Amino acid sequence: MSEVNFNLSAQPRAETGTAAIRKLRREGHLPGVVYGAGKDTVSITLENDEVLRHLEHEAFYSHILDLKIGGKKEKVILRGLQRHPVRSDIVLHIDLQRIRQDEKIHISVPFHFIGEDVAPGIKQQSGLFSHLMTEIEVICLPSDLPEYIEVDVSHLHIGEPIHLSDLDLPSGVELVELMHGHDHAIVIINVRREQIEEEEEVEEEEMEAAEGEDAAEEGEGETDSEEKPES
Repeated sequence: MSEVNFNLSAQPRAETGTAAIRKLRREGHLPGVVYGAGKDTVSITLENDEVLRHLEHEAFYSHILDLKIGGKKEKVILRGLQRHPVRSDIVLHIDLQRIRQDEKIHISVPFHFIGEDVAPGIKQQSGLFSHLMTEIEVICLPSDLPEYIEVDVSHLHIGEPIHLSDLDLPSGVELVELMHGHDHAIVIINVRREQIEEEEEVEEEEMEAAEGEDAAEEGEGETDSEEKPES
């Protein structure tokens, strides 16, 4: 688990009506809820700018967060964000889930791909990486939660994929997809489109050349037959 810490300050919120929520947003506040761990759901208000700063960090989405509500601290994870339908940089609502250290959590963590610049399929064969998955849902105790899962692609050639079962997972971490029997491919190196087009052009030229040679040979055979003197 990463040593990065994310702290959120919140206040209990009594207002739930549309007009009250709009007023909060105009004043720079972000409405949200916190729930889970066998406790009641609580409506809260956070500082919008503070949340936006945290959202700039990838780790915030897959990290244990420290939430302080009116002097009381709780451990939570980000469960949902409601964004503006047109402007994705505007957050309208946030959902936070309480956690317990002795209970496993389900949460998505990102993949970090390393070795892309030295992979034979790129460096020697001029292929192109295709990232089929960018994150994965894991199950683990909060203390085992990784900030990301590393995927080493430095050995890949064109046409060689890496599957979920190929990953070297951190201790205590399980993948939901594998538990359900779904061993998806994560990444593969494909031939570039321009390479395919070049190969097709070469094949067409070779076929045309071969057809031309065959026609020439047939023509020569017919000429020989016509010029052969009668006995």
